[in-house]
This record gives sequence, C-alpha cells and structure tokens, in this order.
Amino acid sequence: MNPALPALGLELAPFRQRWPWIGPDLQTLRDTLSPPRLPADQGEPLALAVGEGCSLLALCDPPRLAEPRALVVLLHGLGGSSEREGLRRMGLSLQDAGMAVWRLNLRGAGPGRSLAPGTYAARCDSDLLPVLRRAREQAGGLPLLGVGISLGGTMLLNAVLAEAGVLDGLVCTSSPLDLAACSRQIERPRNRIYQRWLLRRLRAQTLADPFGVSAAERWALQGPDRPRTIRAFDAAITAPRWGYGSVEHYYRQASPLPRLLAAPGADERSHPALPPTLLLHALDDPWVPASGAQALAAHPPSGVEVLLTGQGGHNGFHGVGDAPLSCWGDQVTVQWLERLLAGGLGR
Repeated sequence: MNPALPALGLELAPFRQRWPWIGPDLQTLRDTLSPPRLPADQGEPLALAVGEGCSLLALCDPPRLAEPRALVVLLHGLGGSSEREGLRRMGLSLQDAGMAVWRLNLRGAGPGRSLAPGTYAARCDSDLLPVLRRAREQAGGLPLLGVGISLGGTMLLNAVLAEAGVLDGLVCTSSPLDLAACSRQIERPRNRIYQRWLLRRLRAQTLADPFGVSAAERWALQGPDRPRTIRAFDAAITAPRWGYGSVEHYYRQASPLPRLLAAPGADERSHPALPPTLLLHALDDPWVPASGAQALAAHPPSGVEVLLTGQGGHNGFHGVGDAPLSCWGDQVTVQWLERLLAGGLGR
C-alpha cells in the first residue's frame, strides 16, 4: 500500500491519521465537523452549454502565480457542489501548484441549479463530454486534466471510457467503481445516519428544481413510500430520468469497473480511451467499498495506477503534517499531476 508512494514518483511520507481525526468516520466528517477557514470564493462564473438550451456552471480559478501550466476540471461528489469545503481546498492546492481550475457544478447542483432542469447521474456523458470539449478549447494547447472526488471521479472515468482523448490525465479520490456494491455498503446499519443525510440533500436538490418536477416524481419523493435508501432514490428518480429501464440497468451501465477490468493490462498497448489515471482509495472507506480499487490494483489496465491506504475514510486523508489549507490526499493529487506535467504531458 504506502510503499507504492516512491514507485508513483511521490515525495510524501506514508499516510498517518492526524489527531483528533482518528478512524474512518472522523476522517470522513472532518470538513463537516470542523470546516477549514478558506478564503473568500473568488471564482469567475462560466456557463457551459450542454445542449437543449441547458448549461452547467463552472467557477473558474486562475493559478496563484504566473501563467497556468494546465487546466484542471474538478468535480464534486453526490450531493455536493463547487462550494463544498473539500472541493475548494483541493482547488486551492491545484492553484498553488500553478494550475487553472474549473470547479464544475453538475446538473442541478449548487449555484448552477437555475441553468438546467433535472439532476445528474454517475454516468452523464451527454452533459460532461461537451464541457470537456469546451475545456479543451479553453486550455489552448495546455494539458487538460481531471480530478474527481467520490462520484465525480466515477463520472470522469465514464467520460474517458466513452471518448478517447478528452483528458490528458485523471485523478479519482474515493470513487465508486461498482455502484451496486456501493449501494449495499451505504445501506449497512452503521451507515444509517450517512444515508439519511445524503437522501435529505438529494430530495431537496430535486424538489428545488426551478423548472419544476412531475407530479409522479413529487409523489415519489414526498408520499408515504418515499425513498428510504439511495438505491430507492435512484430507482425512483435517477434511473428513469437518464433513460434506464431499472435501477439494476443503471448500476450496470454506469459502473466503470467492468470496462476497466476489460482494458488491456500494463504489459500491453495502452487502452485508447484511458489517459494516465490515479485511483486513491482508503481500505477503511465507510461509504465506498475498496474492493473495486483492489481488483484494479491486482490487474491494472495500462496507464492506471492505484494507491491504497489502510486508513483515510471517505475522501478524508487528513494526515500528520498537513498544511492548514491542504490535506495528504490533496498533496497526492498535486504531486502526481506535477509528475505527469514534468514528463512532458500535453498535446
């Protein structure tokens, strides 16, 4: 696990939990229980057309010093937005490393809620690919990189598997690779509070749609049989909205793990749709099982590197020696991307 750090070209000490954020749950909840004191958000809003009169909103952050070395599209997870503390902190670390950042709000999320009806899904290529093509144009020859937190990483993986060349490098942190397995994990009794919290956010996000929701959807969300699990929410809302016949169909088609395992191995030619990719995952993640990342670590497709830690929770990685506005996971992401850039990555 941690001995892989030198092999990845990263000059970091192995991850060690930082007091008092000990254990998977406190690692996961650190930013909620003790939000970092971030500077005022100065991101410039940019509406990105995705078709049918709809747009997604990105908050654009320039690098802190000099000209940008790359453009990074940064995606939030389930129930998140460009405003979430962990996402903003990751963006600041990337800016400090000389990269321009687009903090993208997915369909229905955060300050972009008014620009498009509906909500996002784990596989939303029809929304994400137009954004990545526009980002490629905006990059102007600079490398275009992706960073996805939790479900944001799943979406980016699905996008690069759908269309070759949309990204030059990708980092996914605590990302679900098998949605059915993730659904079973979040339904464990120990995760009851997490699931209720996520469902409240998802219901509120859906019902706040300024374009309106159908009577059937409103009844499904507010009636006596309203969803009590993420799986039930996906069955009632996400799967039908995105054209899937059932939640099982949605989970199969939106899970990148089978396609990643079918990609050529490290000793063969690179899979044409996969840029250099890092998957960071903690074995004690309470939300997303590490089994998918472990399977890829055992049989990695060409260009895919997997970094597993024994601890760290779900997108936690708050470690000993962290800077005030950075965590160990942020630094893994920055150093790995810097390694790509130092290797002459680009078009």
